[in-house]
Amino acid sequence: MDSSNSKPHVALLSSPGIGHLIPVLELRKRLVANHGFHVTVFSVTTTTAPPPKPKTATTTTTLDLVDIFELHVDISGLVNPNAPFVERVGVTMRESLPILRQAISGMDPRPTTLVVDIFGTDAMKIADEFDMSKYVFITTSAWVFAFCVFVPTLDEEVEGEYVDLQEPVKIPGCNPVRVEDLVDPMLDRRSQQYFEFLRTCKGYLSFDGVLVNTWEDLERPTLKAFRENGILKQVLKAPIYPIGPLVKRVGSSGSRSELLDWLDLQPCQSVLYVSFGSAGTVSAKQITELAWGLELSQQRFIWVLRPPMEKGGPHDLNDCDDVANYLPDGFLSRTHKLGLVVPTWAPQEEILGHRSVGGFLSHGGWNSSLESILSGVPMIMWPLYAEQKMNAAMVVEELEVGVRVVQLSEVVEREEIAKFVRMVIEGREGKAMRTRVKELQCSGERALIENGSSYESMCELARDFEMKLKY
Repeated sequence: MDSSNSKPHVALLSSPGIGHLIPVLELRKRLVANHGFHVTVFSVTTTTAPPPKPKTATTTTTLDLVDIFELHVDISGLVNPNAPFVERVGVTMRESLPILRQAISGMDPRPTTLVVDIFGTDAMKIADEFDMSKYVFITTSAWVFAFCVFVPTLDEEVEGEYVDLQEPVKIPGCNPVRVEDLVDPMLDRRSQQYFEFLRTCKGYLSFDGVLVNTWEDLERPTLKAFRENGILKQVLKAPIYPIGPLVKRVGSSGSRSELLDWLDLQPCQSVLYVSFGSAGTVSAKQITELAWGLELSQQRFIWVLRPPMEKGGPHDLNDCDDVANYLPDGFLSRTHKLGLVVPTWAPQEEILGHRSVGGFLSHGGWNSSLESILSGVPMIMWPLYAEQKMNAAMVVEELEVGVRVVQLSEVVEREEIAKFVRMVIEGREGKAMRTRVKELQCSGERALIENGSSYESMCELARDFEMKLKY
Protein backbone atom coordinates (compact mmCIF):
# COMPACT_ATOMS: atom_id res chain seq x y z
CA MET A 1 0.00 0.00 0.00
CA ASP A 2 1.24 3.51 -0.80
CA SER A 3 2.67 5.17 2.32
CA SER A 4 0.75 8.37 1.64
CA ASN A 5 -2.50 6.40 2.09
CA SER A 6 -1.45 4.15 4.98
CA LYS A 7 -0.03 6.90 7.21
CA PRO A 8 -1.77 10.01 8.48
CA HIS A 9 -1.06 13.27 6.69
CA VAL A 10 -0.87 15.85 9.47
CA ALA A 11 -1.17 19.61 8.91
CA LEU A 12 0.37 21.86 11.58
CA LEU A 13 -0.70 25.53 11.78
CA SER A 14 1.58 28.05 13.50
CA SER A 15 0.54 31.60 14.37
CA PRO A 16 2.99 34.51 13.83
CA GLY A 17 6.13 34.63 15.92
CA ILE A 18 9.25 32.51 16.29
CA GLY A 19 8.10 31.48 19.78
CA HIS A 20 5.12 29.69 18.25
CA LEU A 21 6.87 28.32 15.17
CA ILE A 22 9.82 26.64 16.95
CA PRO A 23 7.79 24.13 19.02
CA VAL A 24 5.60 23.42 15.97
CA LEU A 25 8.70 22.60 13.93
CA GLU A 26 10.02 20.40 16.73
CA LEU A 27 6.70 18.57 16.81
CA ARG A 28 6.89 17.93 13.07
CA LYS A 29 10.40 16.48 13.48
CA ARG A 30 9.13 13.86 15.92
CA LEU A 31 6.06 12.98 13.89
CA VAL A 32 8.27 12.40 10.85
CA ALA A 33 11.30 10.77 12.48
CA ASN A 34 9.52 8.55 15.01
CA HIS A 35 6.27 7.76 13.23
CA GLY A 36 6.89 8.26 9.51
CA PHE A 37 3.94 10.62 9.10
CA HIS A 38 3.63 13.04 6.20
CA VAL A 39 3.60 16.49 7.83
CA THR A 40 2.70 19.84 6.28
CA VAL A 41 3.49 23.00 8.25
CA PHE A 42 1.51 26.18 7.62
CA SER A 43 3.25 29.23 9.10
CA VAL A 44 1.20 32.41 9.28
CA THR A 45 3.19 35.62 8.81
CA THR A 46 2.08 39.23 8.63
CA THR A 47 3.46 42.62 7.66
CA THR A 48 2.08 46.14 7.54
CA ALA A 49 2.81 46.29 3.80
CA PRO A 50 0.91 44.22 1.22
CA PRO A 51 2.61 40.86 0.60
CA PRO A 52 4.06 40.11 -2.84
CA LYS A 53 1.40 37.46 -3.51
CA PRO A 54 -1.58 38.11 -1.24
CA LYS A 55 -4.10 35.39 -0.50
CA THR A 56 -1.78 32.58 -1.57
CA ALA A 57 0.18 29.90 0.23
CA THR A 58 3.85 30.00 -0.68
CA THR A 59 6.03 26.90 -0.38
CA THR A 60 9.17 27.95 1.45
CA THR A 61 10.86 24.63 2.18
CA THR A 62 10.45 20.98 1.34
CA LEU A 63 12.08 18.31 3.50
CA ASP A 64 11.74 14.54 3.65
CA LEU A 65 8.03 13.92 4.24
CA VAL A 66 7.65 17.54 5.37
CA ASP A 67 6.30 20.57 3.50
CA ILE A 68 6.46 24.09 4.93
CA PHE A 69 4.09 26.73 3.57
CA GLU A 70 3.99 30.42 4.43
CA LEU A 71 0.53 31.96 4.73
CA HIS A 72 1.15 35.67 4.30
CA VAL A 73 -1.54 38.16 5.28
CA ASP A 74 -1.70 41.95 5.43
CA ILE A 75 -3.69 43.38 8.34
CA SER A 76 -2.49 46.97 8.02
CA GLY A 77 -5.99 48.23 7.20
CA LEU A 78 -7.74 46.13 9.80
CA VAL A 79 -5.98 46.74 13.09
CA ASN A 80 -3.85 49.46 14.64
CA PRO A 81 -0.16 48.44 14.47
CA ASN A 82 0.15 49.46 18.13
CA ALA A 83 -2.79 47.28 19.20
CA PRO A 84 -2.06 44.61 21.86
CA PHE A 85 -0.53 41.39 20.59
CA VAL A 86 -3.56 39.17 21.29
CA GLU A 87 -5.81 41.52 19.30
CA ARG A 88 -3.40 41.62 16.35
CA VAL A 89 -2.80 37.88 16.26
CA GLY A 90 -6.54 37.17 16.50
CA VAL A 91 -7.24 39.28 13.41
CA THR A 92 -4.22 37.82 11.62
CA MET A 93 -5.29 34.22 12.17
CA ARG A 94 -8.84 34.89 10.95
CA GLU A 95 -7.52 36.63 7.83
CA SER A 96 -5.32 33.61 7.10
CA LEU A 97 -8.25 31.19 6.94
CA PRO A 98 -9.14 31.72 3.24
CA ILE A 99 -5.51 31.09 2.30
CA LEU A 100 -5.36 27.98 4.47
CA ARG A 101 -8.63 26.69 2.97
CA GLN A 102 -7.34 27.28 -0.56
CA ALA A 103 -4.05 25.53 0.20
CA ILE A 104 -5.69 22.45 1.73
CA SER A 105 -8.30 22.15 -1.01
CA GLY A 106 -5.54 21.94 -3.62
CA MET A 107 -3.53 19.23 -1.84
CA ASP A 108 -3.53 15.61 -3.02
CA PRO A 109 -3.74 13.74 -0.77
CA ARG A 110 -5.32 16.18 1.63
CA PRO A 111 -4.29 16.21 5.30
CA THR A 112 -6.27 13.87 7.51
CA THR A 113 -5.53 15.74 10.75
CA LEU A 114 -5.19 19.44 11.57
CA VAL A 115 -3.13 20.53 14.59
CA VAL A 116 -3.29 24.25 15.37
CA ASP A 117 -1.25 26.18 17.90
CA ILE A 118 -2.61 28.18 20.80
CA PHE A 119 -4.08 30.99 18.63
CA GLY A 120 -5.43 28.83 15.79
CA THR A 121 -8.82 27.84 17.17
CA ASP A 122 -10.77 29.55 14.35
CA ALA A 123 -9.27 27.03 11.91
CA MET A 124 -11.52 24.31 13.40
CA LYS A 125 -14.19 25.20 10.84
CA ILE A 126 -11.77 24.32 8.03
CA ALA A 127 -10.99 20.97 9.66
CA ASP A 128 -14.73 20.28 9.76
CA GLU A 129 -15.16 21.29 6.11
CA PHE A 130 -12.55 18.77 4.99
CA ASP A 131 -13.55 16.07 7.50
CA MET A 132 -10.20 16.29 9.31
CA SER A 133 -9.69 15.38 12.97
CA LYS A 134 -8.68 18.49 14.92
CA TYR A 135 -6.20 19.01 17.75
CA VAL A 136 -4.66 22.01 19.48
CA PHE A 137 -0.98 22.25 20.43
CA ILE A 138 -0.55 24.32 23.59
CA THR A 139 2.92 25.84 23.31
CA THR A 140 2.95 27.02 26.92
CA SER A 141 2.54 25.27 30.27
CA ALA A 142 -0.31 23.01 31.36
CA TRP A 143 -0.98 25.46 34.21
CA VAL A 144 -1.50 28.36 31.80
CA PHE A 145 -3.72 26.12 29.67
CA ALA A 146 -5.78 25.10 32.72
CA PHE A 147 -6.32 28.79 33.41
CA CYS A 148 -7.39 29.39 29.79
CA VAL A 149 -9.83 26.47 29.90
CA PHE A 150 -11.42 27.96 33.01
CA VAL A 151 -11.64 31.55 31.63
CA PRO A 152 -15.13 31.07 30.05
CA THR A 153 -16.39 29.93 33.47
CA LEU A 154 -14.75 32.93 35.14
CA ASP A 155 -16.32 35.21 32.54
CA GLU A 156 -19.76 34.01 33.63
CA GLU A 157 -19.11 33.94 37.38
CA VAL A 158 -16.96 37.01 38.08
CA GLU A 159 -18.62 40.42 38.18
CA GLY A 160 -16.63 43.54 37.45
CA GLU A 161 -12.94 43.67 36.60
CA TYR A 162 -10.64 40.78 37.49
CA VAL A 163 -7.99 43.26 38.68
CA ASP A 164 -10.35 44.33 41.46
CA LEU A 165 -10.58 40.84 42.97
CA GLN A 166 -9.37 40.63 46.56
CA GLU A 167 -8.16 37.02 46.35
CA PRO A 168 -6.20 34.95 43.82
CA VAL A 169 -8.13 33.39 40.95
CA LYS A 170 -8.77 29.74 41.81
CA ILE A 171 -8.41 27.00 39.18
CA PRO A 172 -9.91 23.66 40.29
CA GLY A 173 -7.16 21.19 41.15
CA CYS A 174 -4.35 23.64 40.29
CA ASN A 175 -2.38 26.41 41.91
CA PRO A 176 -4.33 29.69 42.02
CA VAL A 177 -3.27 32.71 39.97
CA ARG A 178 -2.52 35.95 41.80
CA VAL A 179 -4.37 38.95 40.43
CA GLU A 180 -1.09 40.70 39.67
CA ASP A 181 0.00 37.70 37.57
CA LEU A 182 -3.07 37.58 35.33
CA VAL A 183 -2.41 37.43 31.59
CA ASP A 184 -2.56 40.77 29.80
CA PRO A 185 -6.00 40.36 28.15
CA MET A 186 -7.61 39.89 31.59
CA LEU A 187 -6.61 43.37 32.76
CA ASP A 188 -9.49 45.11 30.98
CA ARG A 189 -12.71 43.19 30.29
CA ARG A 190 -13.97 45.91 27.95
CA SER A 191 -10.97 45.72 25.63
CA GLN A 192 -10.94 44.07 22.22
CA GLN A 193 -8.03 41.85 23.24
CA TYR A 194 -10.14 40.43 26.10
CA PHE A 195 -12.89 39.47 23.64
CA GLU A 196 -10.27 37.89 21.35
CA PHE A 197 -8.79 35.98 24.30
CA LEU A 198 -12.20 34.79 25.53
CA ARG A 199 -13.11 33.65 22.01
CA THR A 200 -9.87 31.67 21.79
CA CYS A 201 -10.36 30.07 25.22
CA LYS A 202 -13.88 28.94 24.30
CA GLY A 203 -12.45 27.34 21.17
CA TYR A 204 -10.22 25.03 23.22
CA LEU A 205 -13.27 23.09 24.39
CA SER A 206 -14.14 21.67 20.95
CA PHE A 207 -11.02 19.76 19.90
CA ASP A 208 -10.52 16.00 19.58
CA GLY A 209 -7.35 16.22 21.68
CA VAL A 210 -4.89 18.63 23.31
CA LEU A 211 -1.09 18.48 22.97
CA VAL A 212 0.88 20.37 25.64
CA ASN A 213 4.55 21.34 25.60
CA THR A 214 5.29 19.97 29.06
CA TRP A 215 5.96 16.61 30.72
CA GLU A 216 4.51 14.55 33.53
CA ASP A 217 7.16 15.13 36.20
CA LEU A 218 7.19 18.89 35.60
CA GLU A 219 3.44 19.46 36.05
CA ARG A 220 2.01 16.29 37.52
CA PRO A 221 -0.67 17.93 39.78
CA THR A 222 -2.01 20.10 36.93
CA LEU A 223 -2.12 17.21 34.46
CA LYS A 224 -3.86 15.12 37.12
CA ALA A 225 -6.53 17.82 37.43
CA PHE A 226 -7.35 17.41 33.74
CA ARG A 227 -7.74 13.65 34.06
CA GLU A 228 -9.69 13.28 37.28
CA ASN A 229 -13.45 13.62 37.48
CA GLY A 230 -13.35 17.25 38.57
CA ILE A 231 -14.47 20.55 37.08
CA LEU A 232 -11.58 20.75 34.60
CA LYS A 233 -12.38 17.26 33.33
CA GLN A 234 -16.03 18.25 32.94
CA VAL A 235 -15.12 21.39 31.02
CA LEU A 236 -12.43 19.83 28.80
CA LYS A 237 -13.62 16.41 27.69
CA ALA A 238 -10.83 15.83 25.12
CA PRO A 239 -7.75 13.76 26.09
CA ILE A 240 -4.58 15.68 26.95
CA TYR A 241 -1.15 14.63 25.66
CA PRO A 242 1.94 16.05 27.45
CA ILE A 243 4.59 15.63 24.72
CA GLY A 244 7.32 18.09 25.78
CA PRO A 245 9.77 19.49 26.30
CA LEU A 246 9.89 20.37 22.58
CA VAL A 247 12.52 23.05 22.09
CA LYS A 248 15.12 23.80 19.48
CA ARG A 249 18.20 21.75 20.33
CA VAL A 250 21.83 22.42 19.51
CA GLY A 251 22.67 20.93 16.12
CA SER A 252 25.62 20.71 13.78
CA SER A 253 25.12 23.79 11.60
CA GLY A 254 28.65 23.69 10.22
CA SER A 255 29.48 27.19 11.51
CA ARG A 256 30.33 28.36 15.01
CA SER A 257 29.53 31.73 16.51
CA GLU A 258 32.40 33.86 17.78
CA LEU A 259 30.41 34.22 21.00
CA LEU A 260 31.15 30.58 21.76
CA ASP A 261 34.87 31.21 21.26
CA TRP A 262 34.63 33.97 23.90
CA LEU A 263 32.67 31.66 26.22
CA ASP A 264 35.38 29.01 25.86
CA LEU A 265 37.76 31.40 27.66
CA GLN A 266 35.47 32.04 30.65
CA PRO A 267 35.30 30.02 33.89
CA CYS A 268 32.62 27.38 34.29
CA GLN A 269 29.14 28.73 35.16
CA SER A 270 30.42 32.31 35.43
CA VAL A 271 28.50 34.08 32.63
CA LEU A 272 25.00 35.57 32.74
CA TYR A 273 23.10 35.41 29.45
CA VAL A 274 20.66 38.33 29.04
CA SER A 275 17.86 38.25 26.46
CA PHE A 276 14.23 39.38 26.45
CA GLY A 277 13.20 37.16 23.54
CA SER A 278 12.47 37.86 19.90
CA ALA A 279 9.80 40.47 20.66
CA GLY A 280 10.73 41.70 24.13
CA THR A 281 11.67 45.35 24.62
CA VAL A 282 12.15 47.63 27.60
CA SER A 283 12.34 51.40 27.90
CA ALA A 284 15.46 53.48 27.30
CA LYS A 285 15.60 54.27 31.03
CA GLN A 286 15.41 50.57 31.85
CA ILE A 287 18.22 49.75 29.42
CA THR A 288 20.37 52.32 31.23
CA GLU A 289 19.58 50.83 34.64
CA LEU A 290 20.18 47.30 33.37
CA ALA A 291 23.56 48.33 31.98
CA TRP A 292 24.56 49.89 35.29
CA GLY A 293 23.26 46.85 37.15
CA LEU A 294 25.40 44.49 35.07
CA GLU A 295 28.43 46.72 35.61
CA LEU A 296 27.86 46.99 39.36
CA SER A 297 27.49 43.22 39.69
CA GLN A 298 31.00 42.70 38.26
CA GLN A 299 29.81 39.40 36.78
CA ARG A 300 30.53 38.25 33.23
CA PHE A 301 27.68 38.60 30.75
CA ILE A 302 26.42 38.27 27.17
CA TRP A 303 23.63 40.76 26.57
CA VAL A 304 21.41 40.57 23.48
CA LEU A 305 20.35 44.20 23.11
CA ARG A 306 17.43 45.45 21.06
CA PRO A 307 16.34 49.07 20.64
CA PRO A 308 14.15 50.48 23.43
CA MET A 309 10.38 50.43 23.10
CA GLU A 310 10.41 54.15 22.32
CA LYS A 311 12.10 53.23 19.03
CA GLY A 312 9.19 51.03 18.02
CA GLY A 313 10.20 47.56 19.13
CA PRO A 314 12.79 44.89 18.34
CA HIS A 315 14.17 46.30 15.10
CA ASP A 316 17.56 45.28 13.77
CA LEU A 317 20.71 47.00 14.93
CA ASN A 318 23.31 47.42 12.24
CA ASP A 319 26.56 47.78 14.13
CA CYS A 320 28.20 48.42 17.48
CA ASP A 321 27.78 52.18 17.09
CA ASP A 322 24.02 51.64 17.17
CA VAL A 323 24.37 49.55 20.32
CA ALA A 324 26.40 52.30 22.01
CA ASN A 325 23.62 54.82 21.33
CA TYR A 326 21.38 53.01 23.81
CA LEU A 327 23.97 52.47 26.55
CA PRO A 328 25.49 54.74 29.22
CA ASP A 329 28.55 56.69 28.09
CA GLY A 330 31.66 54.57 28.40
CA PHE A 331 29.80 51.37 29.30
CA LEU A 332 31.32 49.28 26.51
CA SER A 333 34.87 50.39 27.29
CA ARG A 334 34.46 49.89 31.05
CA THR A 335 32.99 46.40 30.68
CA HIS A 336 34.95 45.09 27.69
CA LYS A 337 36.74 42.54 29.89
CA LEU A 338 33.53 41.49 31.65
CA GLY A 339 31.10 40.90 28.84
CA LEU A 340 29.73 41.32 25.35
CA VAL A 341 26.78 43.30 24.01
CA VAL A 342 25.28 41.65 20.94
CA PRO A 343 22.92 43.48 18.55
CA THR A 344 19.46 41.95 18.08
CA TRP A 345 20.14 38.18 18.01
CA ALA A 346 22.36 35.43 19.39
CA PRO A 347 22.35 31.60 19.10
CA GLN A 348 20.46 31.11 22.35
CA GLU A 349 20.42 27.33 22.51
CA GLU A 350 24.20 27.12 21.93
CA ILE A 351 24.88 29.81 24.53
CA LEU A 352 22.65 28.26 27.20
CA GLY A 353 24.22 24.88 26.55
CA HIS A 354 27.78 26.17 27.06
CA ARG A 355 29.55 25.14 30.27
CA SER A 356 30.50 28.79 31.04
CA VAL A 357 26.91 30.02 31.33
CA GLY A 358 25.65 30.06 34.91
CA GLY A 359 22.45 32.10 34.66
CA PHE A 360 19.82 33.43 32.27
CA LEU A 361 18.10 36.81 32.67
CA SER A 362 14.95 36.14 30.66
CA HIS A 363 11.55 37.64 29.83
CA GLY A 364 10.06 34.31 30.89
CA GLY A 365 8.64 33.05 27.62
CA TRP A 366 7.83 29.35 27.86
CA ASN A 367 10.28 28.36 25.10
CA SER A 368 13.12 30.22 26.80
CA SER A 369 12.20 28.76 30.19
CA LEU A 370 12.26 25.21 28.80
CA GLU A 371 15.54 25.84 26.98
CA SER A 372 17.08 27.09 30.22
CA ILE A 373 15.83 24.07 32.18
CA LEU A 374 17.10 21.64 29.55
CA SER A 375 20.49 23.36 29.71
CA GLY A 376 20.62 23.17 33.51
CA VAL A 377 20.73 26.97 33.86
CA PRO A 378 18.87 28.86 36.65
CA MET A 379 16.93 31.98 35.70
CA ILE A 380 16.29 35.58 36.63
CA MET A 381 12.69 36.00 35.48
CA TRP A 382 11.78 39.47 34.18
CA PRO A 383 8.25 39.06 32.75
CA LEU A 384 7.10 41.64 30.20
CA TYR A 385 3.78 40.60 28.64
CA ALA A 386 1.33 37.80 27.74
CA GLU A 387 1.46 34.84 30.18
CA GLN A 388 5.04 35.55 31.28
CA LYS A 389 4.05 36.56 34.84
CA MET A 390 2.43 33.15 35.31
CA ASN A 391 5.55 31.48 33.91
CA ALA A 392 7.68 33.48 36.34
CA ALA A 393 5.52 32.45 39.29
CA MET A 394 5.80 28.80 38.28
CA VAL A 395 9.57 28.86 37.71
CA VAL A 396 10.30 30.67 40.96
CA GLU A 397 7.72 29.39 43.43
CA GLU A 398 6.83 25.89 42.22
CA LEU A 399 9.94 24.69 40.37
CA GLU A 400 12.38 26.74 42.50
CA VAL A 401 14.87 27.25 39.68
CA GLY A 402 14.82 31.03 39.45
CA VAL A 403 14.35 34.39 41.09
CA ARG A 404 11.94 37.07 39.94
CA VAL A 405 12.35 40.74 39.16
CA VAL A 406 9.26 42.67 40.26
CA GLN A 407 8.84 46.10 38.67
CA LEU A 408 7.06 48.25 41.27
CA SER A 409 7.89 51.61 39.70
CA GLU A 410 8.86 52.99 36.30
CA VAL A 411 12.12 51.05 36.24
CA VAL A 412 13.91 48.34 38.19
CA GLU A 413 16.86 50.05 39.84
CA ARG A 414 20.48 49.11 39.11
CA GLU A 415 21.21 48.00 42.68
CA GLU A 416 18.30 45.56 42.57
CA ILE A 417 19.52 44.15 39.25
CA ALA A 418 23.08 43.76 40.52
CA LYS A 419 21.78 41.94 43.61
CA PHE A 420 19.90 39.36 41.52
CA VAL A 421 22.83 38.84 39.16
CA ARG A 422 25.26 38.17 42.00
CA MET A 423 22.72 35.94 43.75
CA VAL A 424 22.30 33.65 40.73
CA ILE A 425 25.91 33.54 39.53
CA GLU A 426 27.85 33.32 42.80
CA GLY A 427 25.40 33.20 45.71
CA ARG A 428 24.21 30.26 47.80
CA GLU A 429 20.73 30.69 46.35
CA GLY A 430 22.15 30.29 42.84
CA LYS A 431 23.93 27.08 43.78
CA ALA A 432 20.73 25.60 45.23
CA MET A 433 18.76 26.57 42.11
CA ARG A 434 21.48 25.09 39.92
CA THR A 435 21.21 21.76 41.72
CA ARG A 436 17.45 21.76 41.34
CA VAL A 437 17.48 22.75 37.66
CA LYS A 438 19.95 19.95 36.89
CA GLU A 439 17.40 17.51 38.32
CA LEU A 440 14.68 18.96 36.08
CA GLN A 441 17.06 18.82 33.13
CA CYS A 442 17.50 15.07 33.61
CA SER A 443 13.75 14.67 34.11
CA GLY A 444 12.97 16.46 30.84
CA GLU A 445 15.53 14.44 28.90
CA ARG A 446 14.16 11.17 30.31
CA ALA A 447 10.64 12.13 29.26
CA LEU A 448 11.64 12.26 25.58
CA ILE A 449 13.59 9.03 25.22
CA GLU A 450 12.05 5.66 24.44
CA ASN A 451 9.71 4.54 27.25
CA GLY A 452 9.76 8.07 28.70
CA SER A 453 6.44 9.69 29.62
CA SER A 454 6.36 12.15 26.71
CA TYR A 455 7.62 9.54 24.25
CA GLU A 456 4.78 7.23 25.28
CA SER A 457 2.29 10.10 25.15
CA MET A 458 3.43 10.90 21.60
CA CYS A 459 3.00 7.24 20.64
CA GLU A 460 -0.51 7.28 22.07
CA LEU A 461 -1.23 10.44 20.07
CA ALA A 462 0.13 8.82 16.90
CA ARG A 463 -2.13 5.81 17.44
CA ASP A 464 -5.04 8.19 17.84
CA PHE A 465 -4.18 9.89 14.54
CA GLU A 466 -3.98 6.47 12.82
CA MET A 467 -7.25 5.26 14.33
CA LYS A 468 -9.10 8.33 13.06
CA LEU A 469 -7.53 7.75 9.63
CA LYS A 470 -9.24 4.32 9.44
CA TYR A 471 -12.61 5.84 10.12
